Amino acid sequence: MNKVLPKPKAVADTVSSSPRPAVGVLSPCATDAPVQKSKIVVADDSRVYRTLVKSVLAQKGNEVVFARNGLEALKAVAEHQPSLVITDWEMPDITGIELCRQIRLEQEFYTYIVLLTSNTDKDQVIEGLAAGADDYLTKPFHSGELVARIGVGRRVVDLHRQIQKKNTLLQELALTDPLTSLPNRRAIEDWTTRELNGAARHGFAFWIAVADLDHFKSVNDHHGHDAGDVVLKRFADLLRANTRSSNMCGRTGGEEFILGVTHVEKEGIQTAIERIRQQFEAERFSFGDKVMGVTASFGIAGFRGKQAPKFDELLRNADEALYRAKRGGRNRLEFSLR
Repeated sequence: MNKVLPKPKAVADTVSSSPRPAVGVLSPCATDAPVQKSKIVVADDSRVYRTLVKSVLAQKGNEVVFARNGLEALKAVAEHQPSLVITDWEMPDITGIELCRQIRLEQEFYTYIVLLTSNTDKDQVIEGLAAGADDYLTKPFHSGELVARIGVGRRVVDLHRQIQKKNTLLQELALTDPLTSLPNRRAIEDWTTRELNGAARHGFAFWIAVADLDHFKSVNDHHGHDAGDVVLKRFADLLRANTRSSNMCGRTGGEEFILGVTHVEKEGIQTAIERIRQQFEAERFSFGDKVMGVTASFGIAGFRGKQAPKFDELLRNADEALYRAKRGGRNRLEFSLR
């Protein structure tokens, strides 16, 4: 049976002077059935109320992190990224209101905040909600009401995180080529623009290499689009395998690909692209009773200086070099003349 938790006397609101960790983690109590855990930060300068909250929340399989003031609470929130925060209104350093504002200002993830207060004045309640609190609970509180409000908070947090995951997935899909799983042109353009600005500020070289598969239309015409997809995926795999984590490769459409490379000189980019060209030339594809090879041509354009060019300008220069590689016999690389 739930009991009403009494309001502690003023003398009990002081923190013990004996040494203890500033922030402690309470392990959840064992239960017969598995319990979905929530990580909760509880900020209250009253040892009595911390103990009362601990006795209620631990029974429900929650992992509780305690803080004795607002600064400790901020540190705990940043470190543990809790689903919920329960904070007292009045604390010795920063108030619960200020803690709410800081959490909303600094945290990228969503945290449900319950404000504990001994004040029933509606203007103060409104102030707390306006500062970023999701709910409030008046001291002394009923243990069952605390559990119920925590349950509401968990449902809200779960919904927020589901939405966040879906938004992340949608963003990834918007920036990813569905056939090869490489970044698409939009992703490449965003990345290249940032890198070009960095190259201009710090004086390092930046290169774009565009690739086009030679006579690719004949692959689709003679062997079907499924065969063409096999070739595209294989080239994407080679491109990915030869791209450092600090660089980026992608598919811009059709049989056209792009590679962005930083911090190498002309000899370095030439060696890297020549290696990709040779590896792809050595590949063999079996379509029915026919075994065939496919080659690629490359155009390379670079930048080094104080004024970064636009992405489209650099891409246009690389395309011009690519056309010269095509006219020069294909299966080769050419550098931009600009």
